[in-house]
Parts: sequence; C-alpha cells; structure tokens
Amino acid sequence: MKKLKKIKIKINGKIKTIIDKLTLYELINDLKIPIAKVAIELNKEIINKKEIKKIKLENNDVIEIVHFIGGG
Repeated sequence: MKKLKKIKIKINGKIKTIIDKLTLYELINDLKIPIAKVAIELNKEIINKKEIKKIKLENNDVIEIVHFIGGG
C-alpha cells in the first residue's frame, strides 16, 4: 500500500495538513464551500475561478477565502 505524501498549507490563518497534489478546486469542495459565493486568494494573488481546477496546492501555500455577504 502506497503512503500518501502530506503537505501543510495555511487557510484563513489556520494550518491544515492535506494530501500532496490536491487542487484548489478539490480543497474548496472538501471544505464544502460554495465556490460561487467566495473570493479566493492564493499567496496574495486573487484567483480566477476559471483556473481553479488547474491549480495544484504546494507546501506552505497561504490561502484566504472571503465569503460574500448580502445586505442593504
């Protein structure tokens, strides 16, 4: 049985250990975050949601996820 390599990332200031080669899209899905209602920053760069499935996470990546809140 092959052991999966793990990496550490930071999401909204909290350290999380995930499997290596996970995409940003897979992470957002695993966290059950509605992608249409958030803005995502990876290493201080705003991510275009059209590219999210292509982005593989790497050790020490820093992710900020901001939820949109309606109101008036």
